[in-house]
Amino acid sequence: MAQSRQAIQSRIRSVESTRKITRVMQLIASTELTKQRRRMEENREYANGLEDLLAFAVRSSADDSIYLRENKEKPNFVIVFTSDMGLCGAYNANIFRMLDTHSKDDIVMIGTNGCTWAKANHKVLHKGIENMNLDNAYEIISKLLNDALKRFENGEIGKIQVLYTHFKNVLTYIPTLETVLPVQKQEIKEEVQEGAKQLTDYEPDQDEMLAQIIPMAVKSAVYARFLESKTSEQASRRMAMEAATDNADELHDELMLAYNQARQAAITNEIIDIVGGANALS
Repeated sequence: MAQSRQAIQSRIRSVESTRKITRVMQLIASTELTKQRRRMEENREYANGLEDLLAFAVRSSADDSIYLRENKEKPNFVIVFTSDMGLCGAYNANIFRMLDTHSKDDIVMIGTNGCTWAKANHKVLHKGIENMNLDNAYEIISKLLNDALKRFENGEIGKIQVLYTHFKNVLTYIPTLETVLPVQKQEIKEEVQEGAKQLTDYEPDQDEMLAQIIPMAVKSAVYARFLESKTSEQASRRMAMEAATDNADELHDELMLAYNQARQAAITNEIIDIVGGANALS
């Protein structure tokens, strides 16, 4: 019985140490979530402004514009955002499940966990980038998209897409595949009120204007999705660490109950031995 009590005590100490770690990580994730969400919301106004400008330029563009055409015979260029750190629940697993249908596409995997998963599953990547932080994120994304835009204009790829985790709220984050190029003109037309017409003069001409706006808008859109992914990652990590802390609390209570029961049983046995010895002497 003494050994059982010692084993339970050892497990209790282990659970208490684990609970301290998960609690600290939960607090850190909560702080990072607040910071990431603020960055995401601050960037949103700029990104939305560029998207509105792009919608205005494309609305009256010719239907044969290169930026409106998809080459279905060519592979897609897919940028995938995963985490560099673990302990974030099903955040990465949800993204990986969506990748199974894109084996023939040119995949750029961003994130240490994504690159590790690709190697383990023998996935061929167009490029893998690890440890991309907020300080160099836009620069790296800009270089990636400069290459992707050239390939799109040359007809080497059919689409430019981004696979990210959409941040809905602190409890809901949805893996989402979004096409950033070609631009979906049919969706833009819904913004025009029925019967309304605008006469717009472009200086420079419309094609040149699109050539200048498209790279800016695409880079801005992908960077905004990166910020959403990072916010979702911290939210998922906070939830995972909160669940781990709650589980540690429950396990600690169960072990304490088992320890007290073992201790009570040991005391009872000692009393029985004493009483038995006293009766033998009498």
